[in-house]
Order: sequence, then structure tokens, then C-alpha cells
Amino acid sequence: MSLILMIVGAVLLAVLIAYVIVKYLPLKLRWLPSIILMALAVYLGVKIYNGIMLPILFAQEKVERYQPVIKSLKIIRDAQVKYYDVTGKYTDNKQGLIQFIDTAKLAITETKTVVKRVNKGSTWSPLMVDEEVRVTDTIGYEPVLKYFKEKDYKTMFKVPGVEGAEFEIEVGEVEKVPGLIVPTFRARTSKTGILKGLNKSLVKQELEAIETDQIKGEYVSVGSLEEVSTGGNWPPSYDKKGGVEK
Repeated sequence: MSLILMIVGAVLLAVLIAYVIVKYLPLKLRWLPSIILMALAVYLGVKIYNGIMLPILFAQEKVERYQPVIKSLKIIRDAQVKYYDVTGKYTDNKQGLIQFIDTAKLAITETKTVVKRVNKGSTWSPLMVDEEVRVTDTIGYEPVLKYFKEKDYKTMFKVPGVEGAEFEIEVGEVEKVPGLIVPTFRARTSKTGILKGLNKSLVKQELEAIETDQIKGEYVSVGSLEEVSTGGNWPPSYDKKGGVEK
């Protein structure tokens, strides 16, 4: 809106200068308004260029800054999922989660179908029939570290590009259905720190983003305390850019 007003104002000023030249200015001084108009044209051109390019450059820069943040959140998510597989819950103990990756083991299970003789009658009048049932057995264990060898999990809680900042980690519970309580977790960091130094007006708009192709709200986060989810709040495009893994 301000860019439009600036253009309208510049056009009105140019018309006014042209009127003054024709009406009042002596012929020998008419070179002076030409210089003023030229300077005005250059100034206006720069403003129009900045008005068009600034949002484009901001959009490119924010994606570059968000990508490593999302990559770290994915590592935290993977660590929480493995922790849940072993313990049946999530944790907000950051050092404990790193130690878990270093030392814990996951059970390797095998599920197969076997035939069992089942009594379909009663104790006094048994009726034995063959019935197929699925049986799961533990056949060994593997280190959790196996899944994190190519991931920088030791520093996963540090927010990339934001000096001294760490991700907030919270755990909670949600009643998925009446009587069924399910553990939840959330890891997040504010967009403000990530976008520090960029245009304040555009940063403000980014904090209020609600579009489906944007990272909604004031935080970049994974997981939820309000629902059973291990997903992130970023759109699918961030899983494809820059080779970031899904």
C-alpha cells in the first residue's frame, strides 16, 4: 500500500513540476527541473525495486534458515519415537535422551502364525479344534545408536543459527478415547530468534502466518501436547528442499 501511495505521489509531483516549468520558469533555468525529475525517477525506481524484491529475498532467506532447524527437530522426533518404543513414554530430559541413544537397545521381534489346539467346547464336553493365531517373539536386540550414526544427535537440542538457544521440550498426556491415556511430546523454538536481523515488518507477518504452505504461528515445532502426533508444523515443501530427509 505504501509503495502505491509513493508512486501516486511521485506522479503528482512530476505533473506539478511540469506545470511550474511551462507556466513560470524562464527558458534558461529549465535544465534544473530536468535534473530534479531525473533524481526523482532514480529514487522511485530504487524504491519500487526494493518493494518488489524485499519480500522475495525474505522468503528465500527464511527457507534457508528454517531448513537446518527442521532437520534438528526431525532428529529429536526420531529420538523420542525410539525412546517411546523402548519405555512406552516420552521424555523431557535432554541429556537423558542423548544417553539413551548411546546405550539403549531395541528388541527385534518376529511375528508368525502358528496352529494351536483350542477348546471350543466346555470343561465337561471339550471340543478341540485347530486355530491359527499370531505370535510375536523377541529374537534379539539391536542398539538404538544404529539409527543415528548419520545424524548429529549430540547437538540436536541446539537451535541452528541462534547462538545460545535450545529447543523447548515438553511432555504431556492426552485422553485419546475415554479411559485411554496416551503420552505426548512437543519440541519447538520461536521463529523470532531464527529470523533475527531480517525486515521487522515481514518478520511480524511471518509470526502471524496461517497459510497451509507456510509454517503456521510463532514457532517451528514437532509433536503436540493437544493431540497424538509426531508430525511437524511445517508444510511438505520443507521436506523436499535442500535434500532434507522426510
